[in-house]
Amino acid sequence: MTNKKGIAAVAALVLAASGGFFIADYVHISNAASPVSGSASAPVQVTPVANRVPANQAEMKLSFAPLVKEAAPAVVNVYAFRKVVTRDQSPFFRDPFFQQFFGGGGFGAPRERVQRSLGSGVIVDHTGVIVTNHHVVDGATEVKVALADRTEFEADVVLDDERTDLAILKIRDLDKDLPHLEFSDSDNLEVGDLVLAIGNPFGVGQTVTSGIVSAVARTQVGATDYRYFIQTDAAINPGNSGGALVDMQGRLVGINSSIYTRSGGSNGIGFAIPANMVKLVSDAAISGNKVQRAWFGGGLQMVTSDIASGLGLERPQGVLVTEIYQNSPAEKAGLKVGDLILSVNGKEVSTPDGFGYRFATQPLGGDIPLEILRQGKARDLSIRAQAAPEMPPRDQRLIEGYSPFSGATVLNLSPAVAQEMGLDSGLNGVVVLEVRNGTYASRLGLKPGDIVRKINGQVVGNTKELKVLSEQDFRLWRLEIERDGKIIQTVVS
Repeated sequence: MTNKKGIAAVAALVLAASGGFFIADYVHISNAASPVSGSASAPVQVTPVANRVPANQAEMKLSFAPLVKEAAPAVVNVYAFRKVVTRDQSPFFRDPFFQQFFGGGGFGAPRERVQRSLGSGVIVDHTGVIVTNHHVVDGATEVKVALADRTEFEADVVLDDERTDLAILKIRDLDKDLPHLEFSDSDNLEVGDLVLAIGNPFGVGQTVTSGIVSAVARTQVGATDYRYFIQTDAAINPGNSGGALVDMQGRLVGINSSIYTRSGGSNGIGFAIPANMVKLVSDAAISGNKVQRAWFGGGLQMVTSDIASGLGLERPQGVLVTEIYQNSPAEKAGLKVGDLILSVNGKEVSTPDGFGYRFATQPLGGDIPLEILRQGKARDLSIRAQAAPEMPPRDQRLIEGYSPFSGATVLNLSPAVAQEMGLDSGLNGVVVLEVRNGTYASRLGLKPGDIVRKINGQVVGNTKELKVLSEQDFRLWRLEIERDGKIIQTVVS
């Protein structure tokens, strides 16, 4: 649903309350890089505008209210319920005398309680499809949504994409069409555009704040794997997570995700996931598929001043190709190490994160135009947008027994698995998917994303080989693990 009339530039704050909740779930970013401003060859001439009183009654009545009436009904409150296990922290339980008599059944016995949190969500389809943040519903055993008119529904999490910090909910047993927001092309958003942020900050009820777009390509914010955000100064606070950032036509331009703060409140620096990425995830959920993104198949590096000087450039620009993987779209497109990629589908890129976002949001099956610079000469190339292949097959296995890997679930690495786990798609071998608590693997310190390279000098090529080696009766286990590009060697007896 969208407001077709459009709203003129105004200066007003609209506040509407619809009930509340006692706690808000939110991501806080404790540090972020300062923006870098460029220089121009000549000063920009700005024509001053004189202050004046409203010329007529119509100007005095300018308001965001018509836009809010159209957009606000599509923004909901999301209630997430999680079951957590806690232990009694009584100091008496630590006394050996009490432990002798009560053991694990008295003081300190595990107790299950329900933890509640609150966020916001946006209806993007009349059938009750809702977009929110992954961190709002992460680990939830029950999810409820409340519409702007306070009607409550139970909802299911149909898709949860941690890499983008997005989750898609579907209302159960819906017997009517719901108001929803249409997607805007977030690539058309410009710095200085007016936007509204709609959500439920601090659980006080649905709230609307206004501001402008402060930046459109923030890549230094580490809230998701695809670090590419819209920055706004519209007041965003805890509880706004998953809420809507809308433009002056009432269309969804972003999902509010995180804030820069030292106090826990709004400092005027909020970040939203662009609508183009949100649409990719929601379309996958509506069609019943998993999220698939275009696979590049190469390594990239940011161009520094020194690199730019070495390449004969007047200033840093583009991203440098540092590696090309075999049989990848990058190789088939004719890209070479040392090429400088300047733009993706006509949009300039200046960081690997920016390239990753531009590339990942392109629809699969088509060709993506690239503008590159090779040996000082500009060229146009076309690269196929295809999903990362799952070769070799993942062959998921749970390692059991008495080896150091007991309790670890492992997969064969492929470009598809690497893309899902946020790893370099050029890696191969066996990767740890998850580790069960209280097992040998957890005591060893294994973590998801660790790659098992060698056991007692033998290279581990696939999950079957790891299982066979794990069943051996070694007195000493000499292990070689790769983590974040570094090799860790350890000996376990």
